[in-house]
Amino acid sequence: MQPDIASYHHALAPAHRALCDALAAAIGAHLSKAEGKLWHGHPVWFLDGNPIVGYSLQKPGVRLMFWSGADFDEPLLAVRGKKFKDASIFFNQLAELDPVALERWLALAARIQWDYKNIVRRKGRLERVKTTEQEPPCPAT
Repeated sequence: MQPDIASYHHALAPAHRALCDALAAAIGAHLSKAEGKLWHGHPVWFLDGNPIVGYSLQKPGVRLMFWSGADFDEPLLAVRGKKFKDASIFFNQLAELDPVALERWLALAARIQWDYKNIVRRKGRLERVKTTEQEPPCPAT
């Protein structure tokens, strides 16, 4: 785990820390080519410079956000962004996290990507990223 992400976790209450530790471990295991770092104050993972998944502690709990999650067709990712293609879910403790669903979402995050990296250059217009690598199949629901 990156030292800045470890510092972020260390500042959390124990229940939230356990949850974030599990999220970071799953993201690292399933998106091994992703680069994790603190971005805008919270942990975010990038593929080729494009933000894919991240989490942050907010009033309702730990928000797990997928930048392109609105296109995953996953009902549990019910918190949708108003302007972009993001989708999120909130957790308050590790027991709420479904590892099978998380694995499925991470596989989808590798396959379904919108190009946030170049959004400024394109004056706010998003384009779909064509993924070049063969990603593992998405686990069944």
